Amino acid sequence: MTPRSTVPPSSNRWSILQLRHLFVLAGSLLAVTAGAQGDSVAISHDDPRIGLRAGYQDAAEVARNLELVGHGARPQNFGNAQNLGDFAFLNGDLAFKGDLVFQGGFNGFQVWDISNPKSPTLRTSFVCPGGQGDPSIYKNLLFFSVEETRGRLDCGAQGVTDTVSAERFRGVRIFDISDLDHPKQVAAVQTCRGSHTHTLVIDPNDPDNVYIYVSGTSVVRSGSELAGCARGASLSDTTTSLFRIDIIKVPVAAPQNARVVNSPRIFADSAGAIAGLWLGGAHGAGTQTTTQTNMCHDITVYSAIGLAAGACSGNGILLDIHDPVHPKRIAAVIDPNFAYWHSATFNNDGTKVLFSDEWGGGMAPRCRPTDKITWGADAIFYRAGDKMTAAGHYKLPVAQTDQENCVAHNGSLIPVPGRDIMAQAWYQGGVSVFDFSDPAHAKEIAFFDRGPMDSTKLLLGGDWGTYWYNGHIYASEIDRGLDVLDLKPSDQLSQNEIDAAKLVRFDVFNPQNQPKLVWPASYVVARAYLDQLVRDKGISSDRSSAIARDLARAEKLKGTGERAALTQLANRLDQDARTASDPTRVQSLAATVRELAKR
Repeated sequence: MTPRSTVPPSSNRWSILQLRHLFVLAGSLLAVTAGAQGDSVAISHDDPRIGLRAGYQDAAEVARNLELVGHGARPQNFGNAQNLGDFAFLNGDLAFKGDLVFQGGFNGFQVWDISNPKSPTLRTSFVCPGGQGDPSIYKNLLFFSVEETRGRLDCGAQGVTDTVSAERFRGVRIFDISDLDHPKQVAAVQTCRGSHTHTLVIDPNDPDNVYIYVSGTSVVRSGSELAGCARGASLSDTTTSLFRIDIIKVPVAAPQNARVVNSPRIFADSAGAIAGLWLGGAHGAGTQTTTQTNMCHDITVYSAIGLAAGACSGNGILLDIHDPVHPKRIAAVIDPNFAYWHSATFNNDGTKVLFSDEWGGGMAPRCRPTDKITWGADAIFYRAGDKMTAAGHYKLPVAQTDQENCVAHNGSLIPVPGRDIMAQAWYQGGVSVFDFSDPAHAKEIAFFDRGPMDSTKLLLGGDWGTYWYNGHIYASEIDRGLDVLDLKPSDQLSQNEIDAAKLVRFDVFNPQNQPKLVWPASYVVARAYLDQLVRDKGISSDRSSAIARDLARAEKLKGTGERAALTQLANRLDQDARTASDPTRVQSLAATVRELAKR
């Protein structure tokens, strides 16, 4: 998010907020002509999200194929009752460990006990203002982003008044959370632009250390405050703190010794010019004006394939991270529909990368009937080696009002085998679950939404990040707290597919450190593949019925009888794959059946 305050800012925050205001203003001017561009959001007169009653605690709620099963209300000291949507108190992103959810925010972080997902309980809260407060977890360490100039080394709420101050902190805090009720800050690593977001990187060849990729998007601090920081006199000035990310090395046994070990120039061209990608501006008639690529807003690492995807203001990039201290850019793409590349998600096999566009900085209504469906949307690319090829877009498929800030934001995969399904937050557009297996025809399959915060004016609110974790969808609601949602079966998603997704479990989940999804050998996984074949007519109805009977019969057997029946079924599926209209999914079903036979 790139928000600005809804109250007059204090002097120490003005420079950041002024830049953010100008960014949003530019987006607003572009919106004036958006309706004339065509491809606007189609108004669906029978969509129940249209015309929802506004309100803070009493807004109307509606869902399709999702159910709100739990809610934790934001504690009073993490909100401003006199100014709803107050920039200084917004909830932000999430991280997960065991039965705990860590909810970062502009005022600090909250920790929720989700041992009973239907009744989240606030375990502790820690006031520590300084920015959107992205959290990540590794063992007993909590990493926490700080970007605003009000951030203090001591987490004090009084801010910093001096232009240059030894009390100011902008970077990544490290907390020891061994005693969860009394978090202890053990390190505070300063960076030149602060940390808008960060990404935890684990090197499988280096168990003694973890690495933090720091994405700073704010103004460069004075070199008098932090040595080595400089704005740069020109695009060729290699002393500038722009056009790079920072990498922090954290010794796990001694996190107090964490330090910046590299600031790679990942935007440089082949000749070494540091400003080697998009220089900002419009892409031509009828396109967006896109921010200069001198920063990454967010980086998602997928260590299982040695890659990271960076959403970097004016470009989407691909990084080789086999050496995490020295990432190398291997690809970069542009979409003329994008105003600000915000976040990235790989599909599970790494053959697709989805980037989101935060047109309007998260503070503006960008899902109105006049807004193009390719603006403020997701862009999906095929990936093969070091090549990315544009494949399609997805945007919330229902118009929202002028009173609702709405644009693509944070989400994660839902582990349904054989499909690319994602849960994504759209601020006051709510939660959208969609299938992008066919990226040219991405399709919504479930949603949850509330009415506007206010019926007469826009107040910042809605869902910041929406993530699947161990069987449930958790949504960080900017003003209201924490939502817990459950998927419900429909003609687009079967109960077997939902149950198969619930088999994938993690001890820790940091959304920007994307894990490989692996399903255990299970009859429900086999039936999930079979449901997909039936739904998409990937195999004849006679064969699908026979396969269902064979699975049911094998499941009732034990020992050698079960293994023999499953092996016979797998061999028949091999033959089916030769004539099926969806041979790949039949092969996946056969592989699952063979794994069952080995149990």
